[in-house]
Amino acid sequence: MFTGIVQAKGRIASINHNDFGTRLRVDGQGWPDPAIYKPAHGDSICVCGVCLTVVETGSGEIGFDVIAETLAKTNLGELKVGDPVNLEPPVTPSQPLGGHFMQGHVDGVGEVTHVHAGDDEHRVTIKPPAELIAYIIPKGSVAIDGISLTIAEVHDDTFEVALIPTTLDLTTLGDTTVGRRVNLEADIISKTVVHQLERLHGGGDKKPELTMQLLRDTGFM
Repeated sequence: MFTGIVQAKGRIASINHNDFGTRLRVDGQGWPDPAIYKPAHGDSICVCGVCLTVVETGSGEIGFDVIAETLAKTNLGELKVGDPVNLEPPVTPSQPLGGHFMQGHVDGVGEVTHVHAGDDEHRVTIKPPAELIAYIIPKGSVAIDGISLTIAEVHDDTFEVALIPTTLDLTTLGDTTVGRRVNLEADIISKTVVHQLERLHGGGDKKPELTMQLLRDTGFM
């Protein structure tokens, strides 16, 4: 489990393809304090929103095995040596939950359609896969490449997030451009509510209208 509060921005040190997928090695020297967390074999680390298992450490690098399914369903298969990646270790019961609960299970890959870098604010517009738009809630949470963000505005088939300078400085979103593909994980609470409502209404293509009365009738309030 993760929170979407990125702890370091690493870089891809090497990519080695093999029979089952790829071994990615990430330069992990950006971790702020090894005394607080030092990656070990078998640990789970969130890499650009994807939960990966540490298979090797040493020389300041962290190695991960990425299977073909993960490469196909996320943007990790598009990475090149030198590319930056967001890194977050698993959350522990003793630390503040600064973002929102994340599993590191990517729901789909979206595309950046607009970047507004003005003096007053910095906004990024993203088009998610059509099946994810039901989980994108105004003022709700979403994980973009492993970063916990609040949804600023929702349109018919896109949504916007507003980024503060710290996010721009410490994560990969500071360098994002139109056309970039990003890993998306919808808020687990939104997914649970929508799935339950669809099940109670027999599924199908017609989605139930989300109202206060419907939430009361189905036991969410």
